[in-house]
Amino acid sequence: MNFHEYPDREMMMIDLANQIAGELGEALRAGDRASLCVPGGTTPGPVFDVLSDVALDWGRVDVLLNDERWVPEDHERSNTRLLRQRLLVNRAAAANYVPLFAPTDTPEESMDLLAKGIEPVLPLSVLILGMGADMHTASLFPGADKLAEAMAEDAPVLLPMRAPGAPEPRITLSARVLQGALKTHIVIIGAEKRAALEKARTLDPMEAPVAAVLDNAEIHWTE
Repeated sequence: MNFHEYPDREMMMIDLANQIAGELGEALRAGDRASLCVPGGTTPGPVFDVLSDVALDWGRVDVLLNDERWVPEDHERSNTRLLRQRLLVNRAAAANYVPLFAPTDTPEESMDLLAKGIEPVLPLSVLILGMGADMHTASLFPGADKLAEAMAEDAPVLLPMRAPGAPEPRITLSARVLQGALKTHIVIIGAEKRAALEKARTLDPMEAPVAAVLDNAEIHWTE
């Protein structure tokens, strides 16, 4: 784990965007395609803004989310909605979006179909993760109903997930897929999350799911 501390959020977001652009460029030079896996929520928005106008061969980049709430894409809580508004625009509009939602009542009904779309873009070239104060990452929540299955070495690519702190059903990449990323960045803001990160380093991943991806991660933090 490498820790990067920044004096302010703007500097952190610009530096992170530049690092990711460089890593995607490197992956495209090494192979036919590259994959970028990103979190939802508002924190990565400024990174998306910068990345969306970077001069990359975006037509050879597959973009997907770490996880998604099981709500329609036009719902205010949809991670896909944010992605389409702030990353898949400008030059990055040419990227191939790999969905984590389908119009079925439950995620279980679409699991196999969505997983088939993800398998061809693995291993992930570049992975960006967030972390909650409860030490969850993606939708790997402490106490979630399928957490043990998601953390197993033979876990499927994708799982439905329900947790006490999550109002809607979720769909999430498993820990195995996240651990397989070639480059991993974890973005955290504020003293509370920094304390949670330090605590996670001492805990089992079933208690602190983010611990499963810390070993090879670049941590980016600011107040």
